[in-house]
Amino acid sequence: MRAQLTPEPSFSLSSIQINSRYPNPSRIPCSLHFLNKNGGHRLIGRKLPLFATRAVLDPAPIEQLRLNESDIRNPGISSMYRNSKLPKPNQTVLEAQARVCTGPTQTRPLSEEQTFKVLDTILRSVRGELKDEEQVSKAQLGAFFAGMTIRANAFPEATQWSEGERCAMKKFWPQLVRVLPPDVIFIADPEGSIMGFGSAAGPHFVGNGTSEMRLVGALREILAGGHLGYEEVRGVLEDAFALNLEDGRSTGVSESLLSAFLIGQRMNRETDRELKAYCLTFDDELGPAPIADVRSLTHYGEPYDGNTRYFRSTLFVAAVRSCYGESSLLHGVEWMPPKGGVTEEQMLKFMGANTNLSLHQAKELVEDEEVGFAYTSLREAHPSLYSLIGLREQIKKRPPLATTEKVQQFIRAKGRESIVAGFYHEGYEEPLLMLMKRRGVHSGLVVKGEEGALSMTTRLRSSSTSKGLPVNYCSGFRSVDMESACEVDGVSRQSFKLEINAMDYGFEPTDTPRTDRSVSKNIELGLAALHGEKGPAYDRIVLNAGIVDHLLGCDGAEDVSVALERAKEAIDSGKALKKLVNYIKLSNKVK
Repeated sequence: MRAQLTPEPSFSLSSIQINSRYPNPSRIPCSLHFLNKNGGHRLIGRKLPLFATRAVLDPAPIEQLRLNESDIRNPGISSMYRNSKLPKPNQTVLEAQARVCTGPTQTRPLSEEQTFKVLDTILRSVRGELKDEEQVSKAQLGAFFAGMTIRANAFPEATQWSEGERCAMKKFWPQLVRVLPPDVIFIADPEGSIMGFGSAAGPHFVGNGTSEMRLVGALREILAGGHLGYEEVRGVLEDAFALNLEDGRSTGVSESLLSAFLIGQRMNRETDRELKAYCLTFDDELGPAPIADVRSLTHYGEPYDGNTRYFRSTLFVAAVRSCYGESSLLHGVEWMPPKGGVTEEQMLKFMGANTNLSLHQAKELVEDEEVGFAYTSLREAHPSLYSLIGLREQIKKRPPLATTEKVQQFIRAKGRESIVAGFYHEGYEEPLLMLMKRRGVHSGLVVKGEEGALSMTTRLRSSSTSKGLPVNYCSGFRSVDMESACEVDGVSRQSFKLEINAMDYGFEPTDTPRTDRSVSKNIELGLAALHGEKGPAYDRIVLNAGIVDHLLGCDGAEDVSVALERAKEAIDSGKALKKLVNYIKLSNKVK
């Protein structure tokens, strides 16, 4: 699916240059402008000491799209990048999913009143009494009832069904069982041991066709709180996404069953074998990965659902690192639930870059000395997984793919390779590092940045720090030498765990810049920093470039102070800004 959701703001490349009238680039006046409905220009944000830029919306495409004014009012907000063709989930059931489709300790049981409202909504929807956005989708039915079943079968007493949930279900199930489709009845009571009335259907359900039969068999284990082996998960995924069919035809797997499978595995807390299957199954979807002729390549695994509160720095960090030969590949999507925050693809699209690059085109930009980094969209790299965005919105909570999509190698390198991934929930740092080692990279790093993203902060740690690992926690490994990087015994790897305190490296404590879903604000902060404007955004870009170089064991970064100075020089010289400008320009020219 390649629907154009919002008008593409274009970034005028003719104006992205260092003007000879300004011998000191840091004093070039700049602001972002957009056409208003009267044809004039509207200033976005404050005046910045940047290079002269002008982002102008072309009114012709807008007119052709025939969008409502509300649809184009602010293309700089991340929520505007959601595909409007995706059906929206029923909010009553979605709120319930947020409470019951989560882990053994995080689940919050519903009250009788809440359960009554949810089940009444489901009953009326299945009867056809609700329309459009009020309808409860098949994916929502699968996720909700999978959550309820796993809680009944496998969760500790505190997060099993509440008395209110039991009372409401007892009242509604005799009506629901008469109208729910067989696959949902199976998910709600797979062994006939939960509901009592009308429980014979679940034990006898086998699905339609061989693909669903395999999926149903796997679900019986999952809904009981159990786990699957690597080959079992891989087989289900290959069948569900038709990866083993030469003609690419859909196998017609039920959305209810697939959503129950995805959320059920996450609720049971995936094993290493299960995560490995999600990570590796789709590797050859488009054939072998292109190999870039570079001495070093870092794969950046930012959370695909973006940032909703704080400055996201990785795009600008990649431009900095490319100045001294550390190539980077960024990957992600334009918009992803549940957060639907600011992503690299939104920023690049907003600035006029081509975000539809093939993997071979991305490889060329990584190899190009004028650029040295690239971004590839999941839409181009793994079309089958990209097609799940709508279903992922319907199931509300993050599936296992939200972890494994951060550990990908869409392009390989002749030289050394590293992977950097962000995480939030404690307990996922070791599985992420396991997947990186399985990838055979020379160095791997997981970072608990702000919002679970990769951006380490310079702000002081709060005295009321939330439970779990602190922000700026890092864990990883680096290989002693390239030849031994693929050894599986780990003897050749140096492991480390530490918390980065920016003050130890000479940074003054500063609050993190807020962006609050604003794509244009995130760009504004990043461009100001790359133009040499000192402040919190500048410090974060330098910190994240230098510390990552040092922890990954990059050439010339053995001394962390040298690594940080190298990053500063890349910015202050104007080289990093030029790299980003070159990327925007050349991404539209690459063949």
